[in-house]
Amino acid sequence: MIVIQSYTTAILLVFITMLCWGSWANTQKLATKKWPFQLFYWDYSIGVLLLSLLLAFTAGSNGTEGRSFLADLAQADTVSLGSAFLGGVVFNIANILLVAAISIAGMAVAFPIGIGLALVLGVVVNYVATPLGNPVLLFAGVGLVTAAIVINALAYRKIPTSTASTTSKGIIISLLAGFLMAFFYRFVAASMATDFVTPEVGKLTPYSASVIFALGLLISNFLWNTIFMYKPLAGEKVTYADYFKKGDTRLHLIGILGGAIWSLGMTFNIIAAEQAGFAISYGLGQGATLVAAFWGVFIWKEFKGAKGVNGLLSAMFLFFIVGLALIIVSRIY
Repeated sequence: MIVIQSYTTAILLVFITMLCWGSWANTQKLATKKWPFQLFYWDYSIGVLLLSLLLAFTAGSNGTEGRSFLADLAQADTVSLGSAFLGGVVFNIANILLVAAISIAGMAVAFPIGIGLALVLGVVVNYVATPLGNPVLLFAGVGLVTAAIVINALAYRKIPTSTASTTSKGIIISLLAGFLMAFFYRFVAASMATDFVTPEVGKLTPYSASVIFALGLLISNFLWNTIFMYKPLAGEKVTYADYFKKGDTRLHLIGILGGAIWSLGMTFNIIAAEQAGFAISYGLGQGATLVAAFWGVFIWKEFKGAKGVNGLLSAMFLFFIVGLALIIVSRIY
């Protein structure tokens, strides 16, 4: 399989993760104008699996280092397989809640609050498990990101079209999504070898871990997404028949594209983790909050009409950028 050998390359891959994880939800914004998010999410989950399989049978099956994809699966023990699968299950419920929060509150709110919280808790959880990096710089960066989350919530309350109940509902769902999102990565990390060139027996390498994770996501969708289809947090109830009756090829492809974008970021992120460490790789990947906030503010105009938010939004972006910079250099100094 193909692995990377330098921290610089790892940062590049994680930067791509940021772009992917912060941008995939634009496909939801495009699709859910005519397509309930629960039906969009079926196509999204299919896209996650398809892209992970594509990478596994290409980059994960070529090269001279490590184990090829099929050989890696053949030797994996049940604990590692179960851990990666569980990561997909936990991520799925968290992400469905996040998608619901986007539908209610918009990208500029749901991402900074939900994924921002996931970043804070996730970095702590993964650093405790694998302590790589300068803890002072790392957690100083996390602290600045936390401040950016609070500032974003304050700015959101200034949107004139949002009622108090809608504001509270969107923030509460985002916080719940973020709390759950903080833990999925640790299950995936626990399933993986620490050395990708000469991986431990029984452990997974990144490409196979990504596929098992994607299977956990898709299979658990029959539980989690069914619940949200028939007992929605926002909008009307939808059925499985609606998926086939209401969707056209374009809508299905948009959802699959969204899942593929996210899955590319996930695989790149865990490939980078060998050189960067799981805490830093995860933390920088969840810098997607910054990318999503950019989309929400400047492209979707989610704060249009709000007065007195320019200073708050500027401070939010500044705190995010400086916080992410500190997370990056924490592995160097």
